[in-house]
Amino acid sequence: MKTFRELLVWQKSMDLSVEIYNLTNSFPKSEEYGLSSQVRRSSVSVPSNIAEGYGRNHTKDFARFLQIAQGSVYECQTQLEIAYRVNYLIKDDFDSIDARFTELAKMLSSLILKVKESASR
Repeated sequence: MKTFRELLVWQKSMDLSVEIYNLTNSFPKSEEYGLSSQVRRSSVSVPSNIAEGYGRNHTKDFARFLQIAQGSVYECQTQLEIAYRVNYLIKDDFDSIDARFTELAKMLSSLILKVKESASR
């Protein structure tokens, strides 16, 4: 693979970040520097850490950054659940995006294992 952009997990995380920006546009103006900002930052952290880790050119560093990205997935899911519980998101929107983040977390877990296995060879 020549570039991080070829990683499916990076592509999916980018799509989710864009979707988060679109979803949070409907949050109350009072959340502009609160929950809206927080969930945007955590969603942007996912593809950013995947790319940064890939660019380190060392498998152990890559695995570590993938773990950070995975943590950001869980952080984002938590923030989205808060948004749902305070009625900023409808159930269908929450369920849909939460399922996509769950899929992303599984993809990251799989990639982390592969990267760690290749590092131990």
